[in-house]
Amino acid sequence: MDLRPKGAAVFIFLLVIFTFSKCSEAQDLCSVPLPFIFIKENNTIDALVTTINAAEGVTAVITGQNPPDLFDINDEYQLIAKTVMDYEKFDKDNPYLVNIECTKPGSTSTSLLLRIVLEDINDNPPSFKESWYSLEVKELTKVDTSVGLITATDPDESDRLYYRLESPEGEFDVETSFNPNILVKKLLDYDKVKQVTMTLYAQDTQIGSSAEVSHTATATVVVNIIDIDNRPPWFQPCTEYIFETSTVCINSGYNGVVTLKEQETDPLKLMPGPVYGIDGDAGIKELIGYTFMGGNEDGIFNINTDTGNITMLKPVDVVGPFVLTVMAFQKLNPDQFATTTVILKVALTASEFPPKFTKESYEGFISEDAGVDSLVLEGKTSNRALRVQATDEDFSNGYNPNLRFEIVDGTDFYITPEGFILMAKAVTPGTVNLEMRVIDTENDESSTASLVVEITPGGQLGKAGDFTSGDMAAVGATLAVFVVICLVCIGLLAHRIKGHNAAWKKLSEASIFRSTLGGGSGGPKEGMQYINESFQNDGDTPDNSRFAADLENKLEPEQSGTSQEKITRSAFLQTNSKPPADSSSLADSENTDGEKEVKPILTKERRTDEGYKSVWFREDIDPDTKEEVVIIPDTGEADGDHEDDEDDDSEEDDEDDLRTDMDLEDDDRLTSM
Repeated sequence: MDLRPKGAAVFIFLLVIFTFSKCSEAQDLCSVPLPFIFIKENNTIDALVTTINAAEGVTAVITGQNPPDLFDINDEYQLIAKTVMDYEKFDKDNPYLVNIECTKPGSTSTSLLLRIVLEDINDNPPSFKESWYSLEVKELTKVDTSVGLITATDPDESDRLYYRLESPEGEFDVETSFNPNILVKKLLDYDKVKQVTMTLYAQDTQIGSSAEVSHTATATVVVNIIDIDNRPPWFQPCTEYIFETSTVCINSGYNGVVTLKEQETDPLKLMPGPVYGIDGDAGIKELIGYTFMGGNEDGIFNINTDTGNITMLKPVDVVGPFVLTVMAFQKLNPDQFATTTVILKVALTASEFPPKFTKESYEGFISEDAGVDSLVLEGKTSNRALRVQATDEDFSNGYNPNLRFEIVDGTDFYITPEGFILMAKAVTPGTVNLEMRVIDTENDESSTASLVVEITPGGQLGKAGDFTSGDMAAVGATLAVFVVICLVCIGLLAHRIKGHNAAWKKLSEASIFRSTLGGGSGGPKEGMQYINESFQNDGDTPDNSRFAADLENKLEPEQSGTSQEKITRSAFLQTNSKPPADSSSLADSENTDGEKEVKPILTKERRTDEGYKSVWFREDIDPDTKEEVVIIPDTGEADGDHEDDEDDDSEEDDEDDLRTDMDLEDDDRLTSM
């Protein structure tokens, strides 16, 4: 059995073990706990970096380092720092490298590569790029609007900076302690504050922390408030009023005097001064322009656009005052404007007439219990206040706006500018004689008038709205009489309407009869109508007979489209004969109020029967008849429109006139017979 292969394998195995042991012996010459070594910056010289673990008799030396001359090894196998190291100069991406070689006689040397990293410590304060910063913000900017971001830096990278802002009135603040974004915290008014100076702090420890080491940096922040164009021009002088965040300035206007019929060459002198306006935004100071908005319709005055001075273009020929409306506006922004008034009084050059009262004397009444400041009345039973008035002939309409009234002697009463007389203090019953005076305040001309005031005991003057029992009784009696008169009128009206219906009923009978004569209801028929006198005493009253006959002619309808003259003549034949009764009557007429029956007939024969009325045609009349015939010409064409609305009184008057005319005709006929 061949064992050589086994011996070779063992040899190889032993060789490996030997080699491994030799390597292990070499690695064990020196070592370090960790390949990466951390050391804090700002170390002291000879500060321990790390300790090298080495066997006895081993020699350890530094064979190389980068950067050089930073470290060394002492006799105790300690790696120490030869210099003070600064983290801010340290390259974070390239740690320090140190090569160490350990040797021992009879042993293979061992090499170590150490990587040394510096640790940063809080050894540097933060800093701002600038020590003074200037920012701007517009007034009235909304709260929480960002004004600017100011940050600080710290060489110590491990430090986190915290910020704090000190503002005098809390106008601004940082967004958070670690975000130095400066925000507006109050509404800012340029007129109240134009600049805010603050201090911004940057700290490398938390605000309020108790850390042993803390560094702080400061910077001054100045915020300038910018005025915006949010106010119109302000006329000067003016009084400022503040309403919440707004400020307004009120001007009371300007006053001046011009002379009637005279033209001033220089700018008018006004009180409290010339027209002048400034920009309400003092930080902008826009240029102001001026113009008239009203009151100068006649073109008498002119205003300088740039200065506001008012001059005259022509004399004043009317009595004022003139009220001019002036507008001041920004030239670059006319939407910002303001208005004021300029009142110019007109003074007379010379007065020809003094003012005069409209009456030489006045009389008034007042009750002793009326009280102070009560009005004097015109009469004892009147509730109208007594008013004195005066006119001035120097004015075309007599009205002088510069008049003043006063009581010459006495303090019990006084006169208002409007001319009303008031009681100034308590008075006793009796009569007070006073003298009044009216004064023209422009020239002090005056005139007087007398005033008699009767002071009555309390309660004797009638008060407005009071009525006595006698007054009420008189009113009641008047109303009663009025009601009775109305009732009587209503009764008479009802009676007339009733009689009117009866007359129209008879008129209808006459219309039917006439229709039968014409053979139908056609147009008007020519011919003559005859009525026997013997029927005057018939049961049907003569008045009603004649009234019906006449109305029949009036009811003849007009016939249009013909050129024939529409004139109808009517004649009444009166006779003493008494025609016998005829049984051939057309129809029975209605008996009304005991009247006899009237029997109209149509015949060509003359009948003498009693109780009949006969009608003959014109051609059937015997011209040799011995009976007298009276022909009465018709007065006009009949109106056949019965649908017109006529007053009852007019119809009654027509009926009365017709009856009167027919009675007169009967009297004339009887006289002639």
